[in-house]
Amino acid sequence: MNVKIIKPDSTLYEGAATLIQLPGTNGLFELLENHAPIISSLAQGRIRIITDGNEEKTFDINAGVVKGQQNDILILVQ
Repeated sequence: MNVKIIKPDSTLYEGAATLIQLPGTNGLFELLENHAPIISSLAQGRIRIITDGNEEKTFDINAGVVKGQQNDILILVQ
């Protein structure tokens, strides 16, 4: 999946991932390759990404929104 995490003033991450774990407003959820199209709000918590190189990256956020379709994931965060 192609993932981009953007804050109002910078890009936190841009690259490939095999798994994304997100803090949804109703609890944690994960996105895997070929996930159905999704738009969801995010709550305060931690985004966890497993890269194509099997490296784990984490990002603490206050809130946000995720949009994903056809393995392109855009995450806007505060």
